[in-house]
Amino acid sequence: MDTLFGARITSGISRELAGDITMSDETHRSASPDYTDWCGTMRAHSALLDTTPDYAENRALVEEIASAYERAHESGERRMAREGVLDIPVVVHVVHRTDGQNISDAQIRSQIDVLNRDFRKQNPDVSNVPPVWRNIVGDARISFHLAGIDPLGRPTNGITRTRTSVASFDAPDPSSPDPDRRTDNKVKFAQTGGQNAWPADAYLNIWVCELTRGLLGYAQFPGGPAATDGVVITHKGFGTNGTAAAPFNGGRTTTHEIGHWLNLRHIWGDKQGCAGDDFVADTPNQEGPNFGTPAFPQVTCNNAPNGDMFMNYMDYTDDAAMFMFSAGQVARMESTFENARRSFAARQLVLA
Repeated sequence: MDTLFGARITSGISRELAGDITMSDETHRSASPDYTDWCGTMRAHSALLDTTPDYAENRALVEEIASAYERAHESGERRMAREGVLDIPVVVHVVHRTDGQNISDAQIRSQIDVLNRDFRKQNPDVSNVPPVWRNIVGDARISFHLAGIDPLGRPTNGITRTRTSVASFDAPDPSSPDPDRRTDNKVKFAQTGGQNAWPADAYLNIWVCELTRGLLGYAQFPGGPAATDGVVITHKGFGTNGTAAAPFNGGRTTTHEIGHWLNLRHIWGDKQGCAGDDFVADTPNQEGPNFGTPAFPQVTCNNAPNGDMFMNYMDYTDDAAMFMFSAGQVARMESTFENARRSFAARQLVLA
């Protein structure tokens, strides 16, 4: 198809324009022996480029609008399509093999609380942002709530619970010699031991499950298939209590992955050696991901004196060390509500 969200774009879009990377450019988390592959979003992205013909075209349109928002932000123009706070209904699909993996409602609510602080710049640790960047910390004006009505109009608590026989789930891995693993999204389908998504134009789907050792989570960028749209998080990195385990028990894995769901890239641009680009002007260029709890400044890529913005949610630091989005990132997230995520903005106008 040549259209996305009612706008025509040129067919034959290159993988580069769609934001592709080669799998050799992916960076794996090595700071913790239990987490060698922090985020699988770029694997999922590459898999969709390989298997879904419309995806590259959709992504190019999403990026075109994001670039317009970024230019407007940099020039000082105000280009906001909405006023006030946009509230997003969330459904959490708990897919569990053991009783321990069947996380409590309290653990789920703790994660929603973290999201509502992080995306509104109301997290207490935002005060730890170095002074040089405090004036560009962004309020995304987004809030989240567990859905109160299911797709059939019935009351719900916004949580589904599914018993599975699958020991652990994984993100797609297009470099795998196993054809099944190249498009692995089993947690998102009932027929493969997971749970089907609720309509992606009305709900943010979050799957919480046991992930393959080393993987904290992954997301789908805007422009992908509705059946797989949403984010997947290990129960060990979801929320702030229950099975959430240090150093990923601050709820920031979900903040990071929802950043991807709203079209944010990793802050280093997913290429090593200062060659990456996250398409945001107010985030410094950096050599690669940061791990653990770095000390300020962390200088790479000739970005002295202030160095990397390692406290950004889109880096790879521990939960306790990340506590901001930039204003440029907020502009990029805002742009998605004009195209791929516009149904959420339209829904709020109807309910207002």
